[in-house]
Amino acid sequence: MQTYAKVINVPDFPPREKHPTIFGGFDGLVSGETMMIVNDHDPRPLLYQFMMERPEQFSWEYLEEGPETWRVAIAKK
Repeated sequence: MQTYAKVINVPDFPPREKHPTIFGGFDGLVSGETMMIVNDHDPRPLLYQFMMERPEQFSWEYLEEGPETWRVAIAKK
């Protein structure tokens, strides 16, 4: 079973804090660590933001894809 350095339950945060909290969590990882985000909708726009702001620095794996809960493992390369 995979263990995660951080787990962020995205709906717990106000809208303006969601992406900064996720990026802050990611930036706090060391190479090889993985965090998981849990969300109430598909976080695909976040994936695109990662591709623009942290290119070649992460891997993204859907662990659960709705309809009520999405779980994504984001690993730091």
